[in-house]
Amino acid sequence: MIKKSNWSDTETRHAQLDKQVLESKTAYYGFKPVLPDEKTKRVVQHFNRIADKYDLMNTILSFGIHHQWKRAAVNLLNLCDGHRVLDVCGGTGDLSILAAQKIKKNGLVAVYDINRAMMEVGREKLRGHPCEGRIRFVQGDAETISFPDGFFDAALVSFGIRNVTHMEKAFKEMHRVLKNGGRLMCLEFSRPKNPIFRRLYDFYSFYMMPCLGRLVVGSGQPYNCLSESIRLFPLPRELSAVLENIGFSPVTYRSLTNGIAVIHLGIKSSKSKL
Repeated sequence: MIKKSNWSDTETRHAQLDKQVLESKTAYYGFKPVLPDEKTKRVVQHFNRIADKYDLMNTILSFGIHHQWKRAAVNLLNLCDGHRVLDVCGGTGDLSILAAQKIKKNGLVAVYDINRAMMEVGREKLRGHPCEGRIRFVQGDAETISFPDGFFDAALVSFGIRNVTHMEKAFKEMHRVLKNGGRLMCLEFSRPKNPIFRRLYDFYSFYMMPCLGRLVVGSGQPYNCLSESIRLFPLPRELSAVLENIGFSPVTYRSLTNGIAVIHLGIKSSKSKL
């Protein structure tokens, strides 16, 4: 039984990988074991519930630091004028807007997300924005990306891959749609490095975040689930190994704010086969 405020052990984290999910026919929605298809349904319901307050809650819960994390992550992609970018689990489009500012008028950013409610919030946010014309919203599952092989110069996923039932399948799809030499960026939560800071973070995650969720969204449950899913996610070296096995090389990572968030960057080698 997984206990609140305890970070999962190696075996439990590995249970989130595709092979174990397929063999056990069990995925985790937070700490709760569910059927894989059930996890997908619950994730959609989860974001339907919080979509209109999603951006506001991100700013409140991170004290605004998530904007710095996102800027740093997009800067690492070294995007250029004319690049085509895929924003997987792109939701309300924060990173897409940052990417669109880099690729200028000749480029294209595709926000790809399973949740229509989140994308509708993103569309409204973009209304009248200078980048509106170069961002497109496409509804779809990250495990089956509806774009051709080698179509994009860069792919990014920000705070969304934890919610994908078959994580490795989604990364393989991102690898497939990238050109040779294309870059993948993954920004995700992780375990703080300092043990004392980690205890404070646990208290904040399991007590303060749900309380704020009840006040702003009307329910603390989505933020309990958020805290739980973070504690099940692979640690930086483990995720690096996953990306390398898929065919990204080299893979590097950078920790942010004592390790609360981590940016992984991988390059699709010219030797990779589409």
